Amino acid sequence: MARSYLALGDSYTIGEAVPESGRWPVQLAAGLRPHGIELDAPRIIATTGWTTDELALALDLAEPLGEWDFVSLLIGVNNQYRGRSAAQYAGEYRELLERAIGYARGRPERVLALSIPDWGATPFGAQDKRGAATIGAELDVYNITAGEICARHGVAFVDIAPLSRELAADPAMLAEDGLHPSARMYARWTDMALPVAQGLLGRD
Repeated sequence: MARSYLALGDSYTIGEAVPESGRWPVQLAAGLRPHGIELDAPRIIATTGWTTDELALALDLAEPLGEWDFVSLLIGVNNQYRGRSAAQYAGEYRELLERAIGYARGRPERVLALSIPDWGATPFGAQDKRGAATIGAELDVYNITAGEICARHGVAFVDIAPLSRELAADPAMLAEDGLHPSARMYARWTDMALPVAQGLLGRD
């Protein structure tokens, strides 16, 4: 019997500029099937441009969401883009993670979080007046913060930021806007997330 999957996030979860099949949550569900783990097509609550508080509001409006067998969370890039502090992000991210655990029937081992990719390393980011080094340093703080919060809550955290930097110069890894990932980049994220998700969902 297939398990239910709720994916929460922003443009990186809804897959801005890629077909539905290219979204990383959809690729993850497909990748788990050969390993004997059946997930329903994910219900995705994500919109390009959302910050943590905007995702929280969307969840409020979507209630009751009920309970899910698996939940993923990737959020925060727009907080950094808009110049919000890491301290504000920490509080709002923690609340979202706790909500995600609640959706997963209170089981943190059924929640998977991904880090924020480094958009500063992309051609779009290269044109930002803040500079790639500043953007990357700020995102590092965000990701360290999110990783620590996940660790305290017993939630698996997959850090795709180094990979996003490594591949940002490859046009095939980006959408035509020079900012958002292509389906091929999402496939690489999925390669990293797949064994972690397999381990989580392989538990009783």
